[in-house]
Amino acid sequence: MELPNKKIVLFDGVCNLCESSVQLIIKHDKNEAFMFASQQSEIGKDILRYLGIDTKKMDGIVLYEPGVAYFIKSDAAMEILKEFPFPYSLLRIFRLLPLSIRDAVYDYIAKNRYTWYGKKEACWLPTKELKARFLE
Repeated sequence: MELPNKKIVLFDGVCNLCESSVQLIIKHDKNEAFMFASQQSEIGKDILRYLGIDTKKMDGIVLYEPGVAYFIKSDAAMEILKEFPFPYSLLRIFRLLPLSIRDAVYDYIAKNRYTWYGKKEACWLPTKELKARFLE
């Protein structure tokens, strides 16, 4: 599979919290370091298969970084925050916590995200201006 030489954020396209998170990333990604794909899209499914990620066992954000690796859950969030300006970059302090604790908090939020933030019937579609940053 030929992937662009950019970091790719794979997100839950029907989750309101996830959509808001993607919009926050776009707002603060001044260098346009990230591209995006919903996990429900064909390209999203293809990338997850390519990475060997079973979405039945893993429910969360995935960050693919070309030539490096991929990151999931709280590790993905911490890597994404590297591109954020101050004061958001201060949130990386949570990297000091053990992964098991960070991912337990992440999993708790992920498990309740539809109840707390709602769910869409279909994946969010980017505006015409943002479409080039989304893989289809």
